Amino acid sequence: MTALDDGRAGAADRVARSAGLGAEGVVSLPEFRAWFAAAATRARARVARVPLGGLDGWAADAATGDIRHESGRFFSVRGLDVRNPGGATEHWSQPIIDQPEIGVLGILVKEFDGVWHLLMQAKTEPGNVNGLQLSPTVQATRSNYTGVHRGRAVPYIEYFLDPPPERVVADSLQSEQGSWFLRKHNRNMVVEAPDEPVPVLEDFCWLTLGQVHALLAEDDVVNMDARTVLSCLPFHGGDPDAGARHSTTGVLSRITAARARTDIAAAPVPLASVQRWHRSGAGELHHESGRFFRVVGVDVATQGREVRRWSQPMIEPCGRGLTALLVKDIGGTPHALLHARTEPGFREGVELGPTLQCTPANYPDRAAHRPRFLDAVAGAAAGRVRFDTVQSEEGGRFYHARTRNVVLEVDDASAPDDDPDYVWLSLPQIDALLRHSHYLNIQARSLVACLRSRPAG
Repeated sequence: MTALDDGRAGAADRVARSAGLGAEGVVSLPEFRAWFAAAATRARARVARVPLGGLDGWAADAATGDIRHESGRFFSVRGLDVRNPGGATEHWSQPIIDQPEIGVLGILVKEFDGVWHLLMQAKTEPGNVNGLQLSPTVQATRSNYTGVHRGRAVPYIEYFLDPPPERVVADSLQSEQGSWFLRKHNRNMVVEAPDEPVPVLEDFCWLTLGQVHALLAEDDVVNMDARTVLSCLPFHGGDPDAGARHSTTGVLSRITAARARTDIAAAPVPLASVQRWHRSGAGELHHESGRFFRVVGVDVATQGREVRRWSQPMIEPCGRGLTALLVKDIGGTPHALLHARTEPGFREGVELGPTLQCTPANYPDRAAHRPRFLDAVAGAAAGRVRFDTVQSEEGGRFYHARTRNVVLEVDDASAPDDDPDYVWLSLPQIDALLRHSHYLNIQARSLVACLRSRPAG
């Protein structure tokens, strides 16, 4: 075993010990709930819908229609022209969020009584359906932590900007939603704190991984940014190919082949030129079919953020999403079925997504191109469902975006090995891919975090 492998195995052992404590840690779950309720009282926010033309500090460019902030920073809403020969839809245009800067999503870990604890933050986002949710230690764009917003400093950011290599548990660039963001990715980090005490600020709390796993089973508690970082924790330290249906080399070849055969071309265009999208009387941008999503404006006032008052555009989906991961034992080794997905905002064109990822309202019962496995998941027997919870998407850019996350156990070869768009991966192989960038999309990573929270078997 190499020194690197030995380090991964050691980290995986410490993750496993922390995951095994589901009730007691530095604080108990009842103590956490009292703290969280108090944080919710402190962080109450007022979020009001306003017309896009009435956003303070934002304006539509006279030539392009693109919606930009007066500072030239943060993000913009642009148009995107997409051509995908051979796809279910071969050509379309749409609004999309362009946020080129790389943010930091980081969880600080520290050992108490021999068990790793995670420093989690109670954070309010304007798009959260319930306001306050549990987020990583740091959840900040570059504009946030470099002070462009002129607000308070981002707490604990110093642990993540230049950490000693020996304290880095996980560090990779991971994509955001490829249908709503243009080539957006964030740095997902887990860093071990130094030996000296770490001051715990009012809206932060040390929890074991087992306690966070317990909270994942509840609707709209653990936010999307926390889930993606949790998915990057090392759970397996041994040979990822042991007991796997396919070798990791073969899996990487499949991903490369999918990227090579995908001919998607996504080019930014003026927002004013996107076809079949219109401004409504309420000052929102919507598709003429009433499906997909709307671009809306909000005005926000809160006590618990670096900035206490601001306006911004947001994406509001038209319907609740559904993602599902089919899992089964193959030769005694747990596997999950991943789908090679093409989305216009991906940097690499293709990433592995869940078995199923869709908005069911967009697909009537007899619709053409109805997603594979949609009916199987909708009609699944209750005894096969390992996980089923509604989780919020990123509340800083998406308004009331919620997705039902399902892990479904199956006992047959639901996708043949000769289907190039689907592949069975063992859980250690998924863990190995998540050490690197741009292999699993945000929906798959969220489901991996949920799957790991369930007892085996």
